[in-house]
Amino acid sequence: MASFFIDRPIFAWVVALFICLIGAISVPLLPIAQYPIIAPPSISISTSYPGASPENLYNSVTRLIEEELNGASGILNFESTSDSLGQVEIIANFVPGTDTSAASVEVQNRIKRVEARLPRAVIQQGILIEEASSAVLQIITLNSTDGSLDEVGLGDFMIRNVLGEIRRIPGVGRATLYSTERSLRVWVDPAKLVGYGLTADDVNKAISAQNAQVASGSIGAEPSTSTQRTSALVLVKGQLSSPDEFGAIILRANADGSTVRLRDVARIEVGGLSYQFNTRLDGKPTAGLSVLMSPTGNALATASAVEAKMKELSRFFPANISYEIPYNITPVVEASIKKVLSTLVEAVVLVFVVMFLFLQNIRYTIIPTIVVPVALLGACTTLLLAGYSINMLSMFGMVLAVGILVDDAIVVVENVERIMSEEGLPPKEATRKAMSQISGAIIGITLVLMAVFVPMAFFPGSVGIIYRQFSVTMVAAIGFSAFLALSLTPALCATLLKPVAKGHGHSSNVVFSRFNHLLEACRFHYGRTVGFSLKRTGRLMLVYVALLVGLSWAFVNLPGGFLPVDDQGFVTTDVQTPSDSSYPRTEAVIEKVEKYLAQRPGVDNVTFLTGFSFSGQGMNTAQAFITLKDWSERGPKDSAAAIVADINRDLSSSIRDAKISALQPPPIDNLGNSSGFSFRLQDRGQKGYPALMRAADQLIAEANASAVLQKVYVEGLPEAGVVNLVIDREKAGAFGVTFEDINNTISTNLGSNYINDFPNRGRMQRVVVQADARDRMRTEDILNYNVKNSRGQLVPFSSFTTVEWARGPTQIAGFNYYPAVRISGEAKPGFTSGDAIAEMERLAGKLPRGFGYEWTGQSLQEKLSGSQAPFLLALSVFVVFLCLAALYESWTIPLAVLLTVPLGIVGAVIAAMLRGLPNDVYFTVGLITIIGLAAKDAILIIEFAKDLRKEGKPLVDATIEACRLRFRPILMTGLAFICGVLPMAIAHGAGGASQQALGSIVMGGMIAVVILALLMVPVFFVSVQRVLAGDREKVANEGEAYGPPAPVKP
Repeated sequence: MASFFIDRPIFAWVVALFICLIGAISVPLLPIAQYPIIAPPSISISTSYPGASPENLYNSVTRLIEEELNGASGILNFESTSDSLGQVEIIANFVPGTDTSAASVEVQNRIKRVEARLPRAVIQQGILIEEASSAVLQIITLNSTDGSLDEVGLGDFMIRNVLGEIRRIPGVGRATLYSTERSLRVWVDPAKLVGYGLTADDVNKAISAQNAQVASGSIGAEPSTSTQRTSALVLVKGQLSSPDEFGAIILRANADGSTVRLRDVARIEVGGLSYQFNTRLDGKPTAGLSVLMSPTGNALATASAVEAKMKELSRFFPANISYEIPYNITPVVEASIKKVLSTLVEAVVLVFVVMFLFLQNIRYTIIPTIVVPVALLGACTTLLLAGYSINMLSMFGMVLAVGILVDDAIVVVENVERIMSEEGLPPKEATRKAMSQISGAIIGITLVLMAVFVPMAFFPGSVGIIYRQFSVTMVAAIGFSAFLALSLTPALCATLLKPVAKGHGHSSNVVFSRFNHLLEACRFHYGRTVGFSLKRTGRLMLVYVALLVGLSWAFVNLPGGFLPVDDQGFVTTDVQTPSDSSYPRTEAVIEKVEKYLAQRPGVDNVTFLTGFSFSGQGMNTAQAFITLKDWSERGPKDSAAAIVADINRDLSSSIRDAKISALQPPPIDNLGNSSGFSFRLQDRGQKGYPALMRAADQLIAEANASAVLQKVYVEGLPEAGVVNLVIDREKAGAFGVTFEDINNTISTNLGSNYINDFPNRGRMQRVVVQADARDRMRTEDILNYNVKNSRGQLVPFSSFTTVEWARGPTQIAGFNYYPAVRISGEAKPGFTSGDAIAEMERLAGKLPRGFGYEWTGQSLQEKLSGSQAPFLLALSVFVVFLCLAALYESWTIPLAVLLTVPLGIVGAVIAAMLRGLPNDVYFTVGLITIIGLAAKDAILIIEFAKDLRKEGKPLVDATIEACRLRFRPILMTGLAFICGVLPMAIAHGAGGASQQALGSIVMGGMIAVVILALLMVPVFFVSVQRVLAGDREKVANEGEAYGPPAPVKP
């Protein structure tokens, strides 16, 4: 193959240019994302049952739906929440690769089967099934520039003119309004109802009967008489459209001709549909809309589409309404990709410098450099064909590949240069001879490196997706590199290099001359050291075994992890006031938090969503989305981690009557709400809610007392004061009152009752009946409500009802059909997430029988990745062994090569320990890379030693000669790779933690390979050949093989 391209250099250029052209076309077509879609696909099922308690909601709605979800195709797990606001949400997670459209259809069909068993009010509210995502992409706010619109007015404008447009954008999974639209509110006065002998149920029936759309037909319609000449529709105004018209609804007509109308017993207005949520931007009320990505959406493309749509819509906004997008996660995506691109350029420059230092000729240096962009563009084409994106993981693969891509070309160029210098052959003949010597080594190296990374592509699950990004990128780049080393590189060597006289070099530069002298001295002493070592192979093998024992201990004791936590440019803060707090009390705490954050120089803006938090919904909750200033404007004191620590310390001490928790977002969207662990304590023994909470309290108390854990808490709302209405059914029956009438009265007065709809400026909006605020503030108000009995008489609740105060749940959670408690926390400084997981499992083992646990989100993926990593490493080593055995038709040579692998792992483990890095996904990727690189260096020596053995040289002489010949290229390629990953190891800013983790591991491993492999590879080869191949030749006198280093003219 090489000879073909040596004779046809233009053909080689054309092939390379075609690769570049197709790659250049592919790059703009590749989507850009921070990470690929890693989290399992999810489907959300949500509904509401106004007025229902969490227990009733859980038993009568949630459990029934969960029963049907069990056994759905591809379901991984499901989690539910039933709260005191009557809201139910169930998130069903499916195994990666599941078709969410088909899964949604199956879920919908399963819920259809259970609808007949659900309460009528739930069916009336509707059950929403949609693709779920917990990753908030953006928050959009509408503001009244002149203060003429309140939050309800802004929310109504947003739902009419913005919400639907945003939901239709491709990539948007869910758009949630954190404000409210308008509705027709009927605020009844229970005292006036009693005065007129009416009840709330009478109001409901009158509105339902008199606000109805009438299908009135037409006159002159067929069949008609033969003389009929005209036809026309008959219109009857059945639906009312204004508060005045609703006020005129007749509740009762008296015998004397007088009437009781709705306005006589109620206050009627067009108000808000809900008063649960509000949005604040930097302390000012506004209307907010959160945009969540679909599981298959692309962040950059979706965010750009949202921004373009808002710009388009704003042209039609009134002059007194403006919009902002204060929260947007895409800057971290753009900044991270730009940072990795910068690292890639720095790597190429450093590799060029190293090559120039060794090759000392610009022509020699340019040839390997040309290979890098061609191979990377070829890899981009492969990514496009595979349906992948340009993301952090694929870009990391390209950075790692830079140091590897030049290896093959360096081996070719260095060997051509050596033959020209030693034998005086012209470039074309020197290239032919060089390629005949090293083509096998290049193919072997390529097979080994590709074999190392290929198994990663077949791992299942979310972690497998991460591995696959590296695998495809590295295999494609390495494959193109090998092809170019056998085609373009020899063609360039044959045409671009100038002849060199025998025994001469290319440069007389003083710096290069001194460097060459130093390098030659190192090679001389290296040769003597190898000869010395080969006399003591037994001792060195014992040292190697001891090293393996130490490595095993260090590897096992290395703490586990999943992915590093990066500064993503924003943090979130949960605010919880006591469970019985009113909204004004919560708002006072919010204002204190806003004031504190306004003083932080690293904070750009703060968006507060009140009534909502990751823990649940209620008047005592709020969630802050804090956008930080650009990384270039912030120092270490204003990093995301520092701001989170300061908020937790300062506000927890200064605001005593609230729980404030600042959190960094998780590395991967949709794998939890924070970077800590996600633990689910389950009641598997039907112990009941009180026993479950006691077990949770015990576990949390021990966890917070642990030396490993901190900030361990229940991720939910605490118990709150509840009012138990004790209804004496016998007394109610004696009065002629049915339980249905009692329930209707309570739900209407306290919980609000949706009756029907009314047309309001082109939109159908709801009519809601509820007692006025002053009539539902105290328990005594409930006892004053009246209900009609079967004889039409009013019976007060006090006649058959008593009131008891108690404590009860405001929220009930479930996980995989078991009642559960969601527990979150994190490791203390100095410990990893793997340590935290192990400690929580240890403490959970102390709980009474009947309680189990499961992990979810990022913690589940970390557990899976930890269990998969040893198998992945073993598989990679085994595949390399098989490839080498097939390539060399030998079982012993692959063994000699693979004995080098632990040397690289030693360096990687030491690097991890020195930098405090855990055994996470990047650590595994780094080790796999080191496996290939260690094997590559061993192949370079063993391949030459094997060829020299075929020429008749003794085993030891052949080994020493191979070491002498390969010392320079191994050192050059090793230093090139180390310099190539150096920018990753010292990176900072967006994505810096991830770059540091991967860069440090591979850099430490490669340093160990360069230092230790040069010494130990000949020992391994000779030992294996002697023990397994029966070669017992004596060691040559190293002094005879090596004289003093050749003098180099200064």
